[in-house]
Amino acid sequence: MKKATVFGAGSFGSAIAHVLTANFDEVVLWGRDAALIETLNRTHENVNYLPGLPLSPKIRGSTDLQEAAAGAELVIVATPSQATRDLLGKTQNLFPLHVPIVSVAKGIENVTLCTMTEVLEQCLPESYHPHIAVLSGPSFAKEMVQRMPTVVTVASKFENTARAAQSMFASDSFRAYSSNDVVGVQVGGALKNVIAIAAGMSDGLGLGHNSRAAIITRGLAEISRIAVRMGGNPLTLSGLAGMGDLVLTCTGELSRNRKVGVELGRGRSLDDILKEMKQVAEGVKTAVSARDLSLKMGVELPICDQVYRIAWEGKSPKAAVAELMGRTPKSELV
Repeated sequence: MKKATVFGAGSFGSAIAHVLTANFDEVVLWGRDAALIETLNRTHENVNYLPGLPLSPKIRGSTDLQEAAAGAELVIVATPSQATRDLLGKTQNLFPLHVPIVSVAKGIENVTLCTMTEVLEQCLPESYHPHIAVLSGPSFAKEMVQRMPTVVTVASKFENTARAAQSMFASDSFRAYSSNDVVGVQVGGALKNVIAIAAGMSDGLGLGHNSRAAIITRGLAEISRIAVRMGGNPLTLSGLAGMGDLVLTCTGELSRNRKVGVELGRGRSLDDILKEMKQVAEGVKTAVSARDLSLKMGVELPICDQVYRIAWEGKSPKAAVAELMGRTPKSELV
């Protein structure tokens, strides 16, 4: 295949562009930062987000939306979830027709509470809708660039689209399974970031392995409850986009969301933590969406709720632990 285009030159956008060079002659990586794009084209390295990791020379950076989109056989939307609608407003008439359009952002839009595929459907003409898909799963960008084996899920309401995208990603170090559960895949990918902040806070408080395991397990229960209420398949949450991504993000040293949680657990303010970070920790804003979804859908998300209260209302992590441990006893499977 000749050309793929990735919109969003952050760490994951750059990593997925690198993956796609296995199957495309050219991968255009669009970004807003002209200096970053110029350096990328000159050095074949994303110095801001993946320093020290060489990227394929098949990747070409661009700041021109129209030029980037023209002639692409695959479009990847890799901007942060809260910035996706703005990007689509500028590109909705530029995307080629009849090619897969795959979102890789892991978040739920604030205020609207839309998943990323819903944002795509709202922003793009109806003729594009059968070609919309989402990719999620345990996938640290650094390891993808290093071509360490990575396995993810590609979901679309349309089987042909999922399978087409699946084949475009396939290489000896990157494997994608197909799915039609766009809701479960996206809810799993988004809310695991909120749970990872909680797991990080547990580590920052020095609460040990038992606590982290409890957060992962009960966090998965929360994610599954809300995903099923929204129409997702519970089996999806036991797979790559659910348990797989949750375990990675809650335990991996490369996890930005876990890092935010660790620092919150150590008593630092969210503002100070975010000022030091170059990359977006999606779970911070998704905590707001999780709280609002919980209220809207009438589904209890106690861990997500405590993360929201700590991050956005200044609640003490120790007080949150005490409140979670003191909740009314109930059956595990309810």
